[in-house]
Amino acid sequence: MFDYETLKIMWWLIVGVLLIGFAIMDGHDMGVCTLLPFIGKNDEERRLIINTIGPHWEGNQVWFITAGGALFAAWPMVYATAFSGFYWALIAVLWALFFRPVGFKYRSMIKDKRWRNAWDWGLFFGSFVPAVVFGVAFGNLFLGVPFSFDNNLLSTYTGNFWQLLSPFAILCGLVSATMLIMQGGTYLAHRTEGVIQIRAIRYTILSAIMMVILFVGAGFWVQTLDGYVLASTIDPASLPNVLGKEVVSQPGGWMTNFATYPVAWVFPALGVLMALVTAMLLKIGKTLTAFVSSSIAVLGVIMTAGIALFPFIMPSSTFPNSSLTIWDSVSSHLTLMIMLYAVVIFVPIILVYTSWAYSVMRGKVTAAYIRENDHTLY
Repeated sequence: MFDYETLKIMWWLIVGVLLIGFAIMDGHDMGVCTLLPFIGKNDEERRLIINTIGPHWEGNQVWFITAGGALFAAWPMVYATAFSGFYWALIAVLWALFFRPVGFKYRSMIKDKRWRNAWDWGLFFGSFVPAVVFGVAFGNLFLGVPFSFDNNLLSTYTGNFWQLLSPFAILCGLVSATMLIMQGGTYLAHRTEGVIQIRAIRYTILSAIMMVILFVGAGFWVQTLDGYVLASTIDPASLPNVLGKEVVSQPGGWMTNFATYPVAWVFPALGVLMALVTAMLLKIGKTLTAFVSSSIAVLGVIMTAGIALFPFIMPSSTFPNSSLTIWDSVSSHLTLMIMLYAVVIFVPIILVYTSWAYSVMRGKVTAAYIRENDHTLY
């Protein structure tokens, strides 16, 4: 059995892996749907694009659901505070996500141009909005969230929806959106051929370059922000005590971990370099390798944010001492241990099943295939 301190760190890593898995797997679905109205110039082309992800989009939702469940079970105080503070933002994500299952299922049931065009934009909306909002949420973590706890650990949120949309948070939202468009574009380029592939490569290269520019810009901006630093000693093996620490805000505080552990710079380097490698690989037609390099770039971007915030999960701008960290916002030792057993059992099953599903449905989706299966495909 692992000790409490080790489990706290392990669950920070596990939640990070689930978020990365979501961004890579469900993220490429979102990227494909975001590109749908722009790459597909007619109904047949758009059906072709949709059917590149048609067999897998529902299964990829597992990463999103599992990440949410892990957040609830491992960090219950974070879950409760975030879902209260970001309530309207999360409702916007939920409303947008409604368009995805309905759009996939009903788009092609009526052979009407206006009907199908409306659902194409619905799929765009249901994919682009969540991609932006997830990035905006991460941006607000760096700025600090306006919440605090009283002596009974009752949280109070003093912000509103519009305060979430600060310039820095919107920049982070654009980083997230361009990253997922890059991920989706590489997958689309790998599963298609001809003019669709050419357009996908063109849009993906543009997205990769934009992501690098925005990511680097956000990195320089973070260095000017007031970051949060633990000013008191915490016993990582102790029972959670949210108000039992002292947190101070200082210029450049979010760069502390990179200064202390220079090896951590490998992650922002991966985010930048692998995105550029993705663009170069697409240029020479190496689409599968490009998808792998794009996935590594996604890992680099998300890990960069996670390492900068560590050990904070949800910093408080109202009362810094109320900030939630991996040390004091977790479940009990027993709960974390039971959940670890579940992860060890079920995550490999998910990986094996996903690998099998993608191997079965590998290959190009062509216009001829769409015509031959006109009544059975999306």
